[in-house]
Amino acid sequence: MRVLLLRRLRRDRRRLGSAYRSETYRPLWPSQVRARRFTPVGFGRRGVDPDEVAQFLDQVAGDLARAYTELAGVREQNARIKEALRRWQSRQAPTAHDLAGR
Repeated sequence: MRVLLLRRLRRDRRRLGSAYRSETYRPLWPSQVRARRFTPVGFGRRGVDPDEVAQFLDQVAGDLARAYTELAGVREQNARIKEALRRWQSRQAPTAHDLAGR
């Protein structure tokens, strides 16, 4: 009975998403920022300078590109470290078993 309740809780938690963002959240990619266009304001109305907006969007896109590149490097390094740890543990496991038997 307890196992069924735990499975149901996990399933419900996955359906609801995390506490901080929904499952439908998608990260913003640099190409999305660069492609974003704002509607121009009419004559005599207040608005923003389109060149300034474009410059800002390029800056944001560059920052996002650097962040995603760095993140990919960190993930690759993490995978290498995990694999090295698995190899080390595999080599150490027989030794620890032999020592425990003595």
